[in-house]
Amino acid sequence: MNKFILLGIALLVLSCADRTTQVLNEGMWRGELQLAKNEVLPFNFQVTSPDALKIFNAEEVILVTDVTYSNDSVIFRTPVFEGYIKAVMTEGRLKGEFIKESLDRVVPFSAQFGTKTRFDITSQSTTTNVSGNWETTFSPDTENDTYMAKGIFQQEGTKVTGTFRTTTGDYRYLEGVMDGNTMKLSAFDGAHAFLFTAKVNDSTMNGTFYSGNHWKEPFIAKRNDSFELPDANDLTFLNDGYETLEFTFPNADGEQISLSDEQFKDKVVVVQIMGSWCPNCLDESKYYSEYYNNNADKDLEFVGLAFEYAKTEDAAFKSIARLREDVGVSYPILLAQFGSSSKEEAQQKLPMLNHVLSYPTSIFIDKKGNVRKIHTGFNGPATGEKYTEYVAEFTSFMDELLAE
Repeated sequence: MNKFILLGIALLVLSCADRTTQVLNEGMWRGELQLAKNEVLPFNFQVTSPDALKIFNAEEVILVTDVTYSNDSVIFRTPVFEGYIKAVMTEGRLKGEFIKESLDRVVPFSAQFGTKTRFDITSQSTTTNVSGNWETTFSPDTENDTYMAKGIFQQEGTKVTGTFRTTTGDYRYLEGVMDGNTMKLSAFDGAHAFLFTAKVNDSTMNGTFYSGNHWKEPFIAKRNDSFELPDANDLTFLNDGYETLEFTFPNADGEQISLSDEQFKDKVVVVQIMGSWCPNCLDESKYYSEYYNNNADKDLEFVGLAFEYAKTEDAAFKSIARLREDVGVSYPILLAQFGSSSKEEAQQKLPMLNHVLSYPTSIFIDKKGNVRKIHTGFNGPATGEKYTEYVAEFTSFMDELLAE
């Protein structure tokens, strides 16, 4: 009897040893997120090894090294952000979902190996060129949801890249095509899934913006090279009766940190209102980290106030830790709120502000503790010369504060 038992165990071990786990085919893929019945968001990614892939959005390349397998299934997570893709692999195809657990959002996902194009071109000719600046209105003809933006596009042949700038930040790296008189742009970064489609003539656009499968809104635009958004330094300010900023929030060790603490005394302080889930905050955090590390010898401190939608305090701190590790953030990030990223609730935590209009928002405080400037939003690298202008403005103003 024992011989039969040992033989059975040996056969089982050999059977398990022969059963190898599938891995992703190396090379180019096209992924698609199903946002609506007849609308998919395409994006391209390249598998460089079984454990790594790159996601492409125009000039942006996102390196993904968090790839795990289980039999015929794969899960991959982009750096920093909570969202992940879980899919079943079958003969050069993937079928699954893009999942953001804290928000209970699930978007159907599929992918095809060997497809290098992002959008298929269906028209025989493309005569419209969208290169230039576009004065844009999202959700026009609505009382409370309307907001302005500036479309900035470059077109070469049928390929279009660019972004939309708003008063609260930009829509980061968009990539797509002009297909006849239809513009199609998309971006996927692990946090946001954006799709813009629009009918275009020489001077106007009429389109729809999709954010995942939970939100869509119309937009209209017209060419306007002289159009500019309101000054980002004038949108958020201290309420009457307040002269300084005050807060007390915990760090990951449970210590309550206040702006009045010794570490901030007699220093220039940049307070960053942000969230680990926010792509514009990611762009800003990368820039701030580089500046902070390059100026560590100066009377300077940065501190982040994180407003997290993670459902628990522990999950929120894990998200913050992931951001700090992936980006290399060495300045403290405190947990100001979890369970919601509501701007109204954020303003209640900081009642000295007239509102929290945007994640991110940066508050510049001089060595005497006075608020000298509040900058709403962040123009990231996708905005081109606007980002360059911001960097120049930021460094000049910081030099001024540090010299005082």
